[in-house]
Amino acid sequence: MVHLHQHNWITSIAPATPKHVSAVSASTATAELKAAVFDDCRKEEEWKIILLDDFTTKLLSSCGKMTDLLAEGITVVENVYKNREPVPNMKAIYLITPTAKSVDGLINDFVSKSSSKYKAAYVYFTDFCDDKLFNKMKSSCSKAIRRCKEININFFPYESQVFTLDVPNAFYRCYSPIMEKTNDNVMEQIAEQIVTLCATLEENPGVRYRSKPLDNASKLAQLVEKKLENYYEIDQRSQVKGKTHSQLLIIDRGFDPVSTVLHELTFQAMAYDLLPIENDTYKYKTEGASGKEREAILEEDDDLWVKIRHRHIADVLEEIPKLMKEVSSKRKATEGKLSLSNLAQLMKKMPHFRKQITKQVVHLNIAEDCMSKFKNNIEKLCKVEQDLALGTDVEGQKVKDQMRVLLPVLLNKNHDSYDKIRAILLYIFSTNGTTQENLDKLIQNVQIENDSDMIKNWKYLGVPVVIAAGSQQRRSSRKDRSSEQTFQLSRWTPVIKDIMEDAIENKLDTKDWPYCSQCPAPWNGSGAVSARNKPKTSYLDDRKSGSRLIVFVIGGITYSEMRCAYEVSQAYKSCEVIIGSTHIVTPRRLLDDVKALTVTKSKDTVFFKNE
Repeated sequence: MVHLHQHNWITSIAPATPKHVSAVSASTATAELKAAVFDDCRKEEEWKIILLDDFTTKLLSSCGKMTDLLAEGITVVENVYKNREPVPNMKAIYLITPTAKSVDGLINDFVSKSSSKYKAAYVYFTDFCDDKLFNKMKSSCSKAIRRCKEININFFPYESQVFTLDVPNAFYRCYSPIMEKTNDNVMEQIAEQIVTLCATLEENPGVRYRSKPLDNASKLAQLVEKKLENYYEIDQRSQVKGKTHSQLLIIDRGFDPVSTVLHELTFQAMAYDLLPIENDTYKYKTEGASGKEREAILEEDDDLWVKIRHRHIADVLEEIPKLMKEVSSKRKATEGKLSLSNLAQLMKKMPHFRKQITKQVVHLNIAEDCMSKFKNNIEKLCKVEQDLALGTDVEGQKVKDQMRVLLPVLLNKNHDSYDKIRAILLYIFSTNGTTQENLDKLIQNVQIENDSDMIKNWKYLGVPVVIAAGSQQRRSSRKDRSSEQTFQLSRWTPVIKDIMEDAIENKLDTKDWPYCSQCPAPWNGSGAVSARNKPKTSYLDDRKSGSRLIVFVIGGITYSEMRCAYEVSQAYKSCEVIIGSTHIVTPRRLLDDVKALTVTKSKDTVFFKNE
């Protein structure tokens, strides 16, 4: 989707939008960028320079490799903030966010005609540029600008069904008691970013929100609905676009604290929790501790990773050696008959074999790394965590004394303070809070006074931590999954999976999940007019043409919650589930963020790029 600034000093042509966009994958965003930016400039048939800011550098990296730009006629990639050598005989593409810093970088390149760094500028903003910035740019360098557009891609496609806004600061801004009065700007920006996602997917969804535990979801849902109305009112051909067969659910992070601290044993979630994977990069040694260090990027282009990332670690450890044997036997079969044609065939296939084996070695390394950590410490923790989280043991018997379940973890010297804090939190979540006296004892006995805010600060997410003696609430009931086959140490199901399934089956209670927009017909739940006039099963028929459920969590999603989007999409073929958040969290990172909620931070570390 492309918005054009209709000013007589700039002529713009709306590029074709890719039809039938499926999922939120990098290929979708790449197709959109290609149509909106590169194809638009290609008419000029000249080599160009591209200027990016921090956000668009990440965006392009998440959509493909920088070398792909060569195919689009781009010879040089530069940072718009930095000082650069002028290249006055070349035209420049500015793919930037509409912020003062990025626009100033553009203006400085064309201060005067004689000192212009480039021959001309083609400006593409990631989303809406406000009039003040736009007029500043217009008055400073309008003569140099050949084209100016807003392309509405202000999110990162992380996986085929996962997106992130890459604003981890939002956690502090939305939940810190120190920042209470300033989170309206944050909500505005998040809403703008969600609208660009909907625009890229060509969706105008019905918007609902979880009414508890805080009011962030309600605020954000109303902003998103208002911005969607504005966006589709002024879109191409000035036609108002009605609601599409999609629904957007907005949720506050406190809705399910358990899934954020529990040890997960599915491959991706386990690896990101236990191993030092940074920026999706895993480092490993080829021949034991003395071997050469190598790096592997865990990404969508790796078919094996995509195939096994949601499987249980036990299945992964069985699967990879099988695949390695398969590849080896294929290679031996080719090597067996020595003839020139076979040799030629083998030479052609070798890179492919090498690539396959390398991927398998990488994932076997990851799996074995996870298992060594699991065997040392995590296995004992998992049983305790599952019993506390579910309130029942492996036999389905109710856990009567949670403290007795917790104590062995606290007394074990091999568990680090993070693991003990995670266990204490699961104890508190399982009883919907504990007394101040009990909490103080736990903190003193485990000697975690310095990290006690990792526990206490959950109250700012609307999660009960300290309660008066005798006022414990009952834990909310969960969907019965006792008939589903699971591993004993992986019995917990993230709450978000219940929500996704209930949403698709139109079972979400409107008291807990109010609408703040007109509801698209296929999503009409109980009490809606069209639902009364139809047999109950017909809403699924309405969706056969393909509908979407988009779930957005304020304050971070976990890898186990991401997995649920794929599992539910697989189970309900009529609906594709897409999940997104301000950022992606691991248990340790989230605990550090929770602890930091009561720490005063300087403005430049927590303010957003457009403030």
